[in-house]
Amino acid sequence: MNFVNSWVLFFLPLSLIPLLIRQKNSNSYTWNKMFPADPLSEVIGFLLKILGTLIIIFIIITISEPFANQSTVTKVGKGAQIGLVLDRSASMDDPFSGGDSDKKAGETKSAAASRLIVDFFNSRTNDMVGVITFSNSSMFVLPLTQNKEAIKAAVNATAGNSLFQTNIGAGLTTSAELFSNVEDSGSRAVILLSDGGGRIDEKTQQSIKDWFYQYQIALYWIVIRQPGGISIFDEKFVARDESQPPPQIELFDYFNTFKSPFQAYEAEDPKSLEKAIKDINLKEKKSITYKEQIPGKQYSTFSLIIALLLTLTLLILKALEVKSLR
Repeated sequence: MNFVNSWVLFFLPLSLIPLLIRQKNSNSYTWNKMFPADPLSEVIGFLLKILGTLIIIFIIITISEPFANQSTVTKVGKGAQIGLVLDRSASMDDPFSGGDSDKKAGETKSAAASRLIVDFFNSRTNDMVGVITFSNSSMFVLPLTQNKEAIKAAVNATAGNSLFQTNIGAGLTTSAELFSNVEDSGSRAVILLSDGGGRIDEKTQQSIKDWFYQYQIALYWIVIRQPGGISIFDEKFVARDESQPPPQIELFDYFNTFKSPFQAYEAEDPKSLEKAIKDINLKEKKSITYKEQIPGKQYSTFSLIIALLLTLTLLILKALEVKSLR
C-alpha cells in the first residue's frame, strides 16, 4: 500500500481523542447512588467512542489517498507471439486483379491486407503482436505487445508511401529480433505477407534459418499472386533461365529447408487472402502462458464511503440516546 500524501498519516494519533475525553452527563441529580448500575450503557458509550475513533482514522486515510501498485499476473490462454512482416513495395498499392464483385473489388493489396489482419487480431484475445515492414529495407514498427489499439494503428500505418524494392531478407531478419529478448510463451510465429519474391543472399539465408530454429518460430508465407502468374505450388513449372529460378520459387524452396515449421499460401483476391488468414488463425490457437498487467487501484473513495457510513451510524445512535429520565 502506498500513499500520495503520506505526511497526513502523522495525524493518526488524533484518532485517540474520543477515547481520552471523558463524557460528561448534562443531567443533574441530587443523589446518583439512587440509580442502579447500568453496564450496558457503559459498553454502548465505549463503542460510540470507538466509532468516533474509526471515523477520524478513515478521514485521515482518505486525505492521504492510498493506492496499490500495478501487478503482473501469469495466465494460461489460447494464442501466440506473432510477428507480422508486411511487404510495403510499390506493387502492394495496386488493386487486386480479378477481385470480387462486391464493394471490396477495387481494394488495393495493402488495404485488403490491413483490413483482414486487423479483423484477425480483433477476433483473438491472448496474442502478443509485433509489426515489421519492408521495401528496400526493413522498418521496426511495433515490438511484441498485447495492446490492440497499438496493433491496429501499426497495421493501418503500413498503408503509407512505398518504394520499388522488395527486401524480404531484411524483413525476416528484423522479425527474428522481435523474439530475442522476450520470454517464450509456448507458441511463436511470423506471418510474412508479400506479393513478390525478392532474393536473399546465402549468408542472410543461413542466419534467418538459424534464428527461426533457435527461437522456435513457425513461418507462414502468404503470397499475393497475380492471376495467371507463377504459382509456387506448380510442380510442373519449368524456368526459362535454368541457372536461376524466379524469386518466389527460389524462396519457396528455401523456406522448405527450415527446421522450424513452415506453411505457404497463395491469394489472388481478398477472399482467398481471408481464407489464408483464417487457416493461420486455426493453427495458432495453442495453449500459451502470458503475463497480464493488473492496473493499480486507488482506495480513497472506498475509505471516504466507510467514513460517511460510520458518521451516519453515529448520528443515528446519538439521536436515539435518552437525554433525561422522567
